[in-house]
Amino acid sequence: MCPGPRTRCIYHRPVSNILNFLQYNESLQQNRVPITAAGPRQRAFSGGRECELSERNYRDAVHNIIRLDNSSAEGRLIESLIDTVEFQRLRRVRQLGLAYFAYQSAEHSRFTHSLGAFHLATRILERLNSRYSITYEQQTAVRIAALLHDIGHGAFSHVIESILGFHHEQFSIDAILSDATDVGRILAGHSRELAANVAAIIRGNFRPLALSQLVSSQLDVDRMDYLLRDSLMSGAKYGIYDLEWIIKSIEIDEENDRLYVAAPGIYAVEDYLQARYYMFRQVYFHRTLRAAETVLRSLLKRAIDVYAAGGDAWHRPGSAFERILQKQQLTLSEHLSLDDSDVFFHIKQWQSSADPVLSDLAARFLDRRLFAAFDLDMPSGEVGPFVKEVEALAAARGFDTRYYVSEDETGDAAYNFYTTDTADAKNLIFVEDGFARPAVREISEVSSAVRGLQQGLRIHRICFPAELKADVTAIYHGA
Repeated sequence: MCPGPRTRCIYHRPVSNILNFLQYNESLQQNRVPITAAGPRQRAFSGGRECELSERNYRDAVHNIIRLDNSSAEGRLIESLIDTVEFQRLRRVRQLGLAYFAYQSAEHSRFTHSLGAFHLATRILERLNSRYSITYEQQTAVRIAALLHDIGHGAFSHVIESILGFHHEQFSIDAILSDATDVGRILAGHSRELAANVAAIIRGNFRPLALSQLVSSQLDVDRMDYLLRDSLMSGAKYGIYDLEWIIKSIEIDEENDRLYVAAPGIYAVEDYLQARYYMFRQVYFHRTLRAAETVLRSLLKRAIDVYAAGGDAWHRPGSAFERILQKQQLTLSEHLSLDDSDVFFHIKQWQSSADPVLSDLAARFLDRRLFAAFDLDMPSGEVGPFVKEVEALAAARGFDTRYYVSEDETGDAAYNFYTTDTADAKNLIFVEDGFARPAVREISEVSSAVRGLQQGLRIHRICFPAELKADVTAIYHGA
């Protein structure tokens, strides 16, 4: 008979030779179960009888094995959410966008990151549940919010968001609450209250706030996973920190409804915040990555302008991508129909455009002939004149400066770095100070290392065609 929950099913005879293995493999193929709305069910054999496995395992580069127990109603719900078209789409959205232009191995997806965030939420909840009163429904909502927090991410979304003026988080919330998505229907079918709670956690206004902070705060499972994952997959070692000690040290301040880190974990949190700081310096703000984003931004702007003028910007009429060319806000279904491959496909078509600027920018992007990028770190009074000289040089060489010369500045510093300059208490990290008479304080009050990170990092660069590098270098150094 089939073994019980959490026990791996095995066939009744060992595979002792190649023939037996082939026969066994053929039997598995004959008994494969088609994917349904509820997701595929894993099957194996025991005692000559077919039975369903009660555990799904995901091999993961960061966490080794991410286990999903599907013997419970909650496990089957989460399994079905993973198998939705909206979640599977995240396989086709790179976690680090264009970072692979600088770090060739940074090809990992938002699918793997989302599973990692879910895994960390599960681990932290298991520990907190042994010490605090957390209902089953609350635990389920937090785990699902961690799983789905990035479901609204678009193709190269940080670039396209800046052009169309939207934020992916709202699309994530809309997808969770919508009756038009598989994710929304599955959640609503389980409980309308669950869908609302998951959306509230991602939005950051769920109560108790301490549980919301596990998914949306300055010390959340999203950041905990992406730092380790991006560090590993890029090959840059700056994002490594002591995850295990942070998990061990996270506590709930029930009186003030907030998370805090016990005194032994302060150094691990310092390590985490420093890792985040250096990952932004060395990976997320890498000049090659930012130069690639600048080319893509110029390329999309040119395509929009060519389309508006009735020129040759290939697109399928009536498609979601045509809406982008029209600079129209995408509907939820249109947004979720696009992934990285759609952007690449259009750019490949634009290589053959009759518009020379669009064609050139498309080829530069695909062939990695990126812009050069110089830091504008000279005295502030010299920045404007220098930029004008670069623009004049580019124009004299036949480049349209609207698309070939661009200033690049860092974005939301409050998200990028830890700062106490915030009106939102959930974005502060609290730690236990002292052992004899412990008190919970904001971490920069306790840690001089964290106070040193408060200033953050400001990047201001100018990007221009690499063909001009020698001439721009002479101006840059005052020759």
